[in-house]
Amino acid sequence: MNVKRKPLTAAILTALVATACNNNDNDNDTPLTPTLTSVEFSGMPAPSTDQERASAYTTASVTYVYSDETKKTSALSFKPLYSSLDVITGVTGGQVYDVNGAVLLDDNGNPFIANTPDANSLLKVEGAPATGKGGNPLYLVTHFEYVSTDSSVPPKDMYGKAPMAMKLSTIDQNQSSGELSVTALKNINMAGIHGLWIPCAGSLSPWNTHLGSEEYEPDARCLETNTCADLYGKDSYMAALTSMNTYFGDATTAKAYNYGVLPEVTVKADGSTTVVAHRATGRISRELMQVMPDNRTAYQGDDGTYTVMTMFVADKAGDLSSGTLYAAKWSQTSDQNGGAANLTWIKLGSATDAELDKMVNADNITFSDIFDVSDKEDAGFVKVVAGHEKAKTEWLRLKSGMEKAAAFLETRRYAGYLGATTEFEKMEGVTVNAADRKVYVAMTRMSNGMEKAKDAGVPDDIRLPKNSAGAVYELATAKSVMDSAGNAISSEYAAVSMKALVVGEDISKDAVGNTANVDKIANPDNLKFSEKMRTLFISEDGSTHINNFLWAFNVDTGKLSRILSVPAGAESTGLQAVENLNGFTYIMSNYQHPGDFSSNIDPALKDRLKPLLDPHKGEVGYIGGIPSL
Repeated sequence: MNVKRKPLTAAILTALVATACNNNDNDNDTPLTPTLTSVEFSGMPAPSTDQERASAYTTASVTYVYSDETKKTSALSFKPLYSSLDVITGVTGGQVYDVNGAVLLDDNGNPFIANTPDANSLLKVEGAPATGKGGNPLYLVTHFEYVSTDSSVPPKDMYGKAPMAMKLSTIDQNQSSGELSVTALKNINMAGIHGLWIPCAGSLSPWNTHLGSEEYEPDARCLETNTCADLYGKDSYMAALTSMNTYFGDATTAKAYNYGVLPEVTVKADGSTTVVAHRATGRISRELMQVMPDNRTAYQGDDGTYTVMTMFVADKAGDLSSGTLYAAKWSQTSDQNGGAANLTWIKLGSATDAELDKMVNADNITFSDIFDVSDKEDAGFVKVVAGHEKAKTEWLRLKSGMEKAAAFLETRRYAGYLGATTEFEKMEGVTVNAADRKVYVAMTRMSNGMEKAKDAGVPDDIRLPKNSAGAVYELATAKSVMDSAGNAISSEYAAVSMKALVVGEDISKDAVGNTANVDKIANPDNLKFSEKMRTLFISEDGSTHINNFLWAFNVDTGKLSRILSVPAGAESTGLQAVENLNGFTYIMSNYQHPGDFSSNIDPALKDRLKPLLDPHKGEVGYIGGIPSL
């Protein structure tokens, strides 16, 4: 794309000068070290050989341009750290555990192995002990999303039917090269938060903790009436609390309202961890939470069909245990190029973790304590269409005094009840561009609720042409914003508008099975933004590309560059942009479930790739070769 390069903003240049210039006080004309003015990624072609399609690799490069017009170009490389099958200090990468810390076995007596490493938080903790390899000691929190199959022949589908795990790696960072290696691996105990339910993406908080997630939260309504199998299918993970019953070893301990919350992991210098589950941020199919520069305002992706955009404003900076939750109302201004809208915010309520925990685990609150329901039009009931697996049309009537319970335990339903937009489709990654006060949100596809409604009786705020390849949206924020009731929102980062920024393109199926243009994004998922590079990183998770990719999008020039290809059928995950960790720069990047082929794939290609892939092997890694910023 031929777009004139814009200069970096004053805020970014100030930061770059501090890291890139000699801080010399001189009264003569001695020249200062040139400063970095821009960063440009040069992309790689899409894979064309069978070996390329079966590999995680990059042939991309990055170029730094300086104020004296000199340039420095470096080749990128994918660096694996460990796989789901690797055993490190006695711990297997993808193993999962019960409430007592014992390795869980399947019906054949073999350990469950999660081949799905997802979110990464690479972090430095002051006072961490030496690794024994002579490098800088770091820690890496990685959580695994699900177990794909058991060891049966043929294998049984285990999605959502086993509890999940977070692992803590001790990392040695070579002091000369910046090369990372794992020296120890251990499980992070989740017993204090009732176990871990389908964690997806995550983020590193500004205060150096790992913010995880739990998506596709269990449906408390049908679990209470034992009708989930009828609604979702008897073999669905949603039919019962199977995974958490397996975790506890019984069918009575797990409660629906303990899942769909926000786990926060603090890593201490000695490698010990504490985990808390935040309820005040609402209960949704949380892809992740992204905290804004004020350390109070946060945006959350809600993955699935007919979902809601939420904004949380904490009472205190750096503390997510209490605050106010809002849901967005989309007021469409355009249906072109992915669409655009103005946003208003509906206040759902304010609460603390402690009072919500009491509701769930002391008062044993149920769905029927919160809402009366009807399955047809009824006087006094409000029609709500909200879900994550499928659109569920319900007529709800809030019971007296249950506003807080509804807001934080049935967040999506209550948002729809109050008139917020519940039509978003697979709203996934969220990240922040602090210098420009922008939020970026990934929409894997625009379909179902995001299309113009065929039924005049359902909400229809979003009315876009179907796009199965999806888009990344940009949200502009403002200060002194009022909510829908005219009350001030206590945040300087309330989003007021939303427009598509990077849009995929559907195509007729090509020879290998791609149904989206391979030179554009498709099914965006993880997002991370680098302030110093002025680059938005976009990873893919979908079936419209036979191989999913990781992209670099320069927000000033609009240049889109493919910088990583992962094995066919795998999802690109674990994204984290690390700008300066002891003077080194990384893009953390994983892949999971290779060989989970798109149904679109050419059958002959599929047969050739199968022997080249190990479907049990997901890898945790990073992209190296990026010069220090």
